[in-house]
Amino acid sequence: MALKILYSHRTKSADGQYVHIRELTDALDRAGHTILLSGPEGTFLKKDEDARSLDAEEGESKGLLDRLPRFAYEFAELVYSVPAYRRLKKACDEISPSVIYERYNLFYLAGLWLKKRTRLPLIIEVNAPLRTERATHGGLSLKWLAAWAERKVWRGADALLPVTQVLADDLLASGVPAEKITVVPNGVTDLWLEPVDPLPMIKKHQLEGKLVLGFTGFVRDWHGVDKILDYMAASPEHRLHLLLVGDGPAVPDLQAQAKRLGLEDRFTVTGVVQREEVPGYVAAFDIALQPRVTDYASPLKLTEYMALSRAILAPDMPNIREVLTDGQNALLFKPKDDVAMGRALDRLVHDRQLCEQLGQKARQTVLEMDLTWDGNGRKVVALANKLLGKS
Repeated sequence: MALKILYSHRTKSADGQYVHIRELTDALDRAGHTILLSGPEGTFLKKDEDARSLDAEEGESKGLLDRLPRFAYEFAELVYSVPAYRRLKKACDEISPSVIYERYNLFYLAGLWLKKRTRLPLIIEVNAPLRTERATHGGLSLKWLAAWAERKVWRGADALLPVTQVLADDLLASGVPAEKITVVPNGVTDLWLEPVDPLPMIKKHQLEGKLVLGFTGFVRDWHGVDKILDYMAASPEHRLHLLLVGDGPAVPDLQAQAKRLGLEDRFTVTGVVQREEVPGYVAAFDIALQPRVTDYASPLKLTEYMALSRAILAPDMPNIREVLTDGQNALLFKPKDDVAMGRALDRLVHDRQLCEQLGQKARQTVLEMDLTWDGNGRKVVALANKLLGKS
């Protein structure tokens, strides 16, 4: 039975967050369900996404909010739930949804209020422990209010979908019953499972005869790409070439480091590329890199590397071990241990057969675990139907 899903979020950026939103809603749309997206840019049917006929928020100024004291900014985040709720209620009246699906955000109560008003099932996707994350990095003033809002939303939802078991453990620790929790990692689309010819990208960036170390995404200092440049500078293997597919605030420092180390001609930054072009770049990688990762994440790039049978280098952490096993479908190293990382990278650099074996097993893992957005869509629909049966 086709569902009507009211998808609520507070994401305005066009980064990886919106990629997740788009991929899941695309999968649900492909399966024949009606999706009504409601967020800061307005409310519109998924099928009309390109047209964006919006009840757009007026008068919202990110610059103005950024100038507020931290406590005032956080209070404004909470107050934003009021117009967001009104927008959701209007959307609910228009399409009579079967279920509310929300991407979790701190101080965002609109979905919970609508659930209480309508008694519709509320499913919340949790991608990060936002309260803990912001408090740890000094970005949270009203800690008591954040803790209250987080508990209120998590405990009030009918189902929660953390992207890793690590996040699921956070939910359990906050008092959420285990039966409400279903771990749903990030996935890939069919685009990543189809054969891809790497030659166009190899020729475009003059990578013939190179051993390509690759990284995709919006790179920040904490990603540890600088450690790869250090490794290259110390390695006697001069075929090594680092290909960074994307952009980010760490790029200028990385380019300066490459110049300082004499690696300018062995380091390529593509800048932002179209999403449909990324598989061609990843297919050109000999070794796919995930030097650092937050301890709760389900890295989108990791699943994409796996789908294209790349040999993966990643830190040995609980969230990573949920999909990767050292020596079977990746090589893992002790986190933040540059020597251990270098030893693992040495093995991959000098053992082409190992790279091929790890890559094939990685792709097999994607298929066996159904790490796809269509698979995630099926899980969401099954859970929604279960909740509707209970109600």
